[in-house]
Amino acid sequence: MGDVAGNAKVKKMVFVTVGTTSFDKLVRAVDTQEVKQELYRKGYTSLIIQMGRGSFIPTKCAGEDGSLAVDAFTFSSTIADHLKSADLVISHAGSGSIFETLRLSKPLIVVVNEDLMDNHQSELAEELADRKHLFCARPQTLHQTIADMDLQSVVPYVPGEATPVAKLIYRYLGFPED
Repeated sequence: MGDVAGNAKVKKMVFVTVGTTSFDKLVRAVDTQEVKQELYRKGYTSLIIQMGRGSFIPTKCAGEDGSLAVDAFTFSSTIADHLKSADLVISHAGSGSIFETLRLSKPLIVVVNEDLMDNHQSELAEELADRKHLFCARPQTLHQTIADMDLQSVVPYVPGEATPVAKLIYRYLGFPED
């Protein structure tokens, strides 16, 4: 079933981003054995975690012996490159991260930070999940979301739809709309 080398697996990368914030619950969730095993079962071979300002350091792994390769960093000027090369993105619910990933037509699981007060981000993520543009999870349900996700069910996001949503968000946050 493998390639010419024998049993080598096609490389598929998962990129996790928390943006410029701290979201240790998301980083902890992707660092669990059940999430890593589910990703591996789905055919992913590596996991790159951008952990932002968080204090939890995920376990790095070279990925030998049938396990997921895991690497992590705090910040990078090449986040866009990681997004472009990802086969799946797991992101916090920041609108910038969401729309950048959708514009790149990457499968996306948005993990909502339930600790944020007045969580407009969850409303955005849930609305886009209802429209089938992405999957929405909580840290404690991430492994089940990965297990249940059907990438064939995703409706491609058409750029341009973001403007009315962005204006709504800006208005909600009290920013000027221009």
